[in-house]
Amino acid sequence: MKFLKKTLKYLIILLVVVIGLLYITDTDYLLKAVRTIYMRGHTTAYLEDYKHFDNQKIQASDNPIAWPIHKAYNGVETTERLKKANSDWGTIAYVIIKNDSIWFEEYYDGFDENSKSNSFSMAKSYVSGLMGKAIQDGYIKSLDQPVCDFLPAFCQGNTVKMTVGDLSSMASGTNWDEAYYSPLSITTRAYFDDDLAKVMNGLKMKTEPGKAFKYASGDTQMLAMVIEKATGKKLYHYLEESFWKPLGSENDVLWQVDSDDHDLVKAYCCIAGNAKDFARFGKLYKDYGKWNGEQILDSSFVVKSITPRFPESPEYGYGWWLKDVGGKNFKMMRGHLGQYVIIQPEDNIIIVRLGHQKSPDNGIGQFTKDITLYIEEAYKMLGK
Repeated sequence: MKFLKKTLKYLIILLVVVIGLLYITDTDYLLKAVRTIYMRGHTTAYLEDYKHFDNQKIQASDNPIAWPIHKAYNGVETTERLKKANSDWGTIAYVIIKNDSIWFEEYYDGFDENSKSNSFSMAKSYVSGLMGKAIQDGYIKSLDQPVCDFLPAFCQGNTVKMTVGDLSSMASGTNWDEAYYSPLSITTRAYFDDDLAKVMNGLKMKTEPGKAFKYASGDTQMLAMVIEKATGKKLYHYLEESFWKPLGSENDVLWQVDSDDHDLVKAYCCIAGNAKDFARFGKLYKDYGKWNGEQILDSSFVVKSITPRFPESPEYGYGWWLKDVGGKNFKMMRGHLGQYVIIQPEDNIIIVRLGHQKSPDNGIGQFTKDITLYIEEAYKMLGK
């Protein structure tokens, strides 16, 4: 008994010392990581982790509009290949929208059409769209306006060359390290730190901005800070008034913030919503910024967004991913663990897949094979 008491005493002392060191070294965000992720059996962020973070609510439309149901609704079964993929990678929602009507939908693992799950990096497309809206509304002059006009921390050396458009197209040139599974990476710190602006303002320049694409969540986070400074509005309010309500969204959603005190959205990720409401933003871009006859977002901005900025990086435009499959060009919102809203404007098709996993990763910013599978099997089901 005496041995156990002594062991417990030393363990408590060790724990106090470790916690103290975390605070002294400014890595106390790891305590939040352990509490919200690792102690719950996960090694990375997961679909329902929003329940354990601070959030701000974005309200549904005052006049919600349900998606029309296609006359051939759920008239076919999922293909065997798709069934296996859904099982292997934990799909929770798979939706095909044809000619702006729900043609097929299935939900799995206890989720339904109204269930919330983490968008992860699909949020980047919303932030880029809000940049376009801010330009349209006159808050930002153009894609070429310097970031320095809004964020004083980026007014020295090469940072003065960084533009708003560089942030949207992932060409900031900063030293952001996109490492999801390293507890000491800036990506992990940004996810758990309660003062996200402080984290972002500490970024340094690595290469000249505006020269090349490099996937970096920090670019979108800086872009959000720019938009908030330019508009004088919290980003979740600006999303609500610019897109969420005007697009007739049926459900409230939650956007994670760093903390109640600082109230800065995790702009590179973390909108907790559902498949059919996420699909509305895909429809907006599919229709080049028009919604029910109203031009909500400038069509020339949408075209620019879904066109590669850099010829050597044909996979990315401004906040949107681009991929050729079967001779067709698809544009998509993409998120960690395989969250996708995929559009094909010429065929008037939207495909949404949400789930717990994706096929084995090819590396940060690389397309995984599951994307092609979800597209190919949707087209087989459609008979195309």
